[in-house]
Amino acid sequence: MSMIEGKNGRKGKLTAPELSIIIPTYNERGNIAALVDAVRKALGAIPWEMIIVDDDSPDQTFNEVARLARDEPRLRCLRRVGRRGLSSAVIEGVMVANGGAIAVMDADFQHDERILGAMYEKLVGNHADIVVATRYAEGGGIGEWDANRARMSDFATRMAGMLVGNQTSDPMSGFFMVRREVFAGVIYDLSQQGYKILLDIISSSHVPLKIEEVPYTFRTRQEGESKISIMVLAQFLFLIIEKLTHGLIPPRFALFSIVGGFGLLVHLTVLNSLKLFHFDFMAAQITAIGVSMVSNFIMNNEFTYRDRRLTGLSFIAGLILFCIVCSFGALANVGVAEIAIKQVNNWSFAGLAGAIMGAVFNFSAATSLVWRRPRKRIFAAAA
Repeated sequence: MSMIEGKNGRKGKLTAPELSIIIPTYNERGNIAALVDAVRKALGAIPWEMIIVDDDSPDQTFNEVARLARDEPRLRCLRRVGRRGLSSAVIEGVMVANGGAIAVMDADFQHDERILGAMYEKLVGNHADIVVATRYAEGGGIGEWDANRARMSDFATRMAGMLVGNQTSDPMSGFFMVRREVFAGVIYDLSQQGYKILLDIISSSHVPLKIEEVPYTFRTRQEGESKISIMVLAQFLFLIIEKLTHGLIPPRFALFSIVGGFGLLVHLTVLNSLKLFHFDFMAAQITAIGVSMVSNFIMNNEFTYRDRRLTGLSFIAGLILFCIVCSFGALANVGVAEIAIKQVNNWSFAGLAGAIMGAVFNFSAATSLVWRRPRKRIFAAAA
């Protein structure tokens, strides 16, 4: 066992962690030092480790973690390059964690680290599968939220209840603790999209879970900026759709289809605008197709495939490949529509069948070719 020296100068043995705290970060440099100190005070004698999963923050949060880790060996950083997203960050953090209990919380002090000890005692002492830090049980609260955010949270909680019922009063909580084996049991069923990993875990479990709660009051952010955005809300709705359809409609495909709908509006807008300038129809149609393809690529790169976003020369190459993919998708659309019209002689049905086929083809090809995941490196075994 290695030795650890505390702030009082006394040395002691660094034991294997029983609790691993996973903290996803993006531009949280100003919070890390205070958070480590606060967690150290909150957990006392409980053996712990803290894993900061940083999405390559522009403010170099990862460097601040590295600096602090020189004096606090229980602190580690997993720096992700070219990937974004809270849920996937949590999953990757758990994969490198050593504790039998896994806590997930934010770095911005909105989650009250002082209840970590109580959560751990409930997880271990009550043999719970998950302990949720709840804002909605007696003794908890939402702090200084305005009326609009409170209503939005209430709506989201009601929506989440469609998936998990009344297993917990706060299924949207981002602050919870889970047994390692429970997480391992659902890991292949997790969406990895969006920000509500607790809801994903509970709704993915194939066995009943024993869930305990510890109330707390949501606090005001200390440093940095809030990550709440329209995309966060959209990804939450897509998670609901995926879980309710048991994966039949992946959230990324839902967003890809919505972007396609906007692309259709762009196409029609350009087409009709060029008509006003007396363009030939075919020339206007080709221009509208080109503009809509470019707009679809930009929106998909920014939103649908945000975690695989292309930049620089990769952006140009991806745009060219995306246009080629969409051209083949159009052929698939026409081919299926032609088959359908011969079978049922219904224009609406044939058009819908072709559109669905085109969308599925474009999504599959774009995912595997344009925004494909980086290939795994294969290393030769040592001789």
